[in-house]
Amino acid sequence: MQQKILLSWIGRTDIKASEQTADVGMGPIAQAVTQRTFDQIILFSNYSKQESGAFIDWLKTLTVTPIQHLSIKLSSPTHFGEIYQAVTAAIDAIPNYKEAELVFHLSPGTPAMAAVWIILAKTRYAAELIESSREQGVKTANVPFDLSAEYIPDLYKRSDERIKKLGVGQLETSPAFESIVHQSAVMKRVIAKAHKVAPRSVPVLIEGESGTGKELLARAIHNASPRRDAAFIAVNCGAISPELMESEFFGHEKGAFTGAINKRIGHFEAADGGTLFLDEIGELPLALQVKLLRVLQEGEVTKVGASQPNKINVRIIAATHRNLIDDIASGQFREDLFYRLAVAILKLPPLNEREGDLGLLIDGIMERVNQESMTDPAWIHKKLSVSAKNILLNHHWRGNIRELVNTLTRACIWSDQDIISDDDIRDALLIRPVMIDGNEYILNRNIENGIDLQALLAEVAEHYLSRVLKMTANNKTKAAELLKFANYQTLNNWINKYNIKL
Repeated sequence: MQQKILLSWIGRTDIKASEQTADVGMGPIAQAVTQRTFDQIILFSNYSKQESGAFIDWLKTLTVTPIQHLSIKLSSPTHFGEIYQAVTAAIDAIPNYKEAELVFHLSPGTPAMAAVWIILAKTRYAAELIESSREQGVKTANVPFDLSAEYIPDLYKRSDERIKKLGVGQLETSPAFESIVHQSAVMKRVIAKAHKVAPRSVPVLIEGESGTGKELLARAIHNASPRRDAAFIAVNCGAISPELMESEFFGHEKGAFTGAINKRIGHFEAADGGTLFLDEIGELPLALQVKLLRVLQEGEVTKVGASQPNKINVRIIAATHRNLIDDIASGQFREDLFYRLAVAILKLPPLNEREGDLGLLIDGIMERVNQESMTDPAWIHKKLSVSAKNILLNHHWRGNIRELVNTLTRACIWSDQDIISDDDIRDALLIRPVMIDGNEYILNRNIENGIDLQALLAEVAEHYLSRVLKMTANNKTKAAELLKFANYQTLNNWINKYNIKL
């Protein structure tokens, strides 16, 4: 049975209600716990221990529901970042909180606290929002506006989706996929397909740009399969010397060639009974592609220098950042091998197409960096300032998740403070030369025969004006802010100058 958990900040009205020194009624929290039923109550407070403790003691006389009190020290009751960090840390610490029914109380506390509850309910957690008043009692709050699509994943359907799955007898997603942080619709589709193919032994081909997490997905498929207790062997096909590839993959007998002083087991035999992950399979030379095809067809390998093959039982998961169809057309990849590998094809989207995932990934990576660095005696637990996180949210991550991980790691290392600032993030970002519509790099054009600087500047201006206006749905105030213009009138001048169509 789902647990129903009430979470709320303690407000001044609640304190006054417990002191019974003013005619304020029961206060929002007492109203909620006496008019509705909860299995657990979690209360946050930035008041003194004496005031908070007196309120908790009074509240316990009104309800038998277990109450957890968290004393939070805020530099200001309107500091959004500190409020957000405190609340998310507490929720994430709740055992099986994803299976619970969370209820956020908007009425107690400051407007900033209420705003954070709304943002969290619309992004990170599927929670009910409630409000209370002396006149109307406790009711569900209907928030009359939509937040930016960047911050609103489709979480409201989570409970309905769970009911639908149970109704048709569909299993919940395997815990093996929990390491893949996501909430975007496009990633949900990928994970759903991976979950379906995991129990089967058919080959899988994962396509995606560098840094999108192809190996992480391959490991999740292996861990969700019946082969989970056997080996998962990952091989980067582009990192092996062509002279050693056959020996690396299939093994060799002692004395098979100069330097073969011992018998060697190849990657296929090492993965027997388990999964062999062939990363960047498009980098394999044609000669080895022929041998690989034979292994897949026959289910056996022959060591270099051996005369008898050995039977193997290996599942192949391959990955590539290349377009193998184009490589087939150019003669770089064998068509018969492609169709042998591409039984189940999963396409990992680039990070900029994973709407709503970037914020979650940033939080998760920061948590991991802090955990991994805890044993360093000089380490200070690091947090991102709100403006620093906004810079990350607006960056175009060409290197995808790998670039994001490296950037946050650099920022944590360079920063001497516990709060990572805008400057720390800017120092950590790798700024590449700008390229527009496949043209030459803007900062690297040939100038020996002269260059039309005005046309070049116009090209850059038109590109970014159009992108920002599209991203903000033609909200000129927001667009001017993102482009660092003093006001939207300056933006209007640029729009008119470069004839940008709205």
